Amino acid sequence: MAQTFKYGNGVWATKEGSSLAFNDQDGHYKPLPFTTTRASSATRVNKQGLIEVVGNDRARIDYSETSKGALLLEPSRTNIMLYSEEFDNSYWVKNNATVLADNAISLDGTQNADKITFLTSSGEIVRTTTFTSGVQYTMSFYAKTESGTLTFDYGNIDYAVVRGTATDEWQRFVVTQTAPATTRFPKIQTTETGSLLLWGLQIEQGSYATSYIPTSGSTATRQADTANGAGVANVFNDSEGVLYAEISALADDSTSRRISISDGTTGNRLTLELTSTSNTVRTFMFNGTTTMDMSYVVSSATLNNKIATKYKTNDFALWINGFEIDTDNIGAVASGFEELTFDDGGGSLPFYGKTKEIGVYDTALTDAELEYLTSYRSWEEMVTELNLTIK
Repeated sequence: MAQTFKYGNGVWATKEGSSLAFNDQDGHYKPLPFTTTRASSATRVNKQGLIEVVGNDRARIDYSETSKGALLLEPSRTNIMLYSEEFDNSYWVKNNATVLADNAISLDGTQNADKITFLTSSGEIVRTTTFTSGVQYTMSFYAKTESGTLTFDYGNIDYAVVRGTATDEWQRFVVTQTAPATTRFPKIQTTETGSLLLWGLQIEQGSYATSYIPTSGSTATRQADTANGAGVANVFNDSEGVLYAEISALADDSTSRRISISDGTTGNRLTLELTSTSNTVRTFMFNGTTTMDMSYVVSSATLNNKIATKYKTNDFALWINGFEIDTDNIGAVASGFEELTFDDGGGSLPFYGKTKEIGVYDTALTDAELEYLTSYRSWEEMVTELNLTIK
């Protein structure tokens, strides 16, 4: 079966940050080179587990959750906190705390993590910050100890704090809060004396944390990712086929995220969607009217799901994670398919999430083929692909 967004055996393979390359294996698949755009740099976790900067318009293959990598597409976000790696700067207020700059190797592989020593059980690092009242913000940062553990509180955007415990391994600590006023005092405050290695503090407007956006003397914005323009008319079969995607959402956040094959508009399209309804997968065919519409609630949209939609006149099926979820034996197929895009076919409702594989088949696969396509081949593969820890 197709292996996309990674090196390996299979129909499609890609070098990181480049267009997909077609390797004809059995004639069953079609080439789909994508154009990725982003009007800024951005970060990703590379194969070595380090956070690195990727330049403008380069696709990000992220390895934070899988050893095989996944295409990462995110909305635009701004880190409103200055000096995200420089806690010795006077921008940060230290109460009963001292900072030793560039004391340890951070997650970008350089010696730029600061050591915060809390001199009392209420030592803190804090910054007076301007917010929009009534709006959600997410605070995140990376922290570890030199040895042992250290317990601390963080947050305070909405007067409340949450408790975390750092170990001698880097962890990202995240909290989402709604600002009750325009001026608040986000902080990290210990409940005991001791030291903490700190790096990459971010506060962004939104209900979940996105990839790290480094700052220095001003705020920084990562622009939104797009991926589209895959294919031409002779790539697709208007009569029958399968749209397959192995995907996960960034968050179950009541937004609609779509992947479509279409005629370049929303007038003729087959769409696969993670809907605004919690943890719901939907697929539908539209040719001026909706001719097929099926949906299913999965255990979690933020976990990896293997989804396939088979389409053929009066013969539609939805398969998820090795099971046929639904069928529809009445309906016509749309015409004029000429591209695959990570949106609704017309540039709206972009798919923000992680994509491990994506493919279009030019024939309607059999049930056995669809079961195989959407299943994990072994226990070991499932553990690897889902980044599970066996205890």
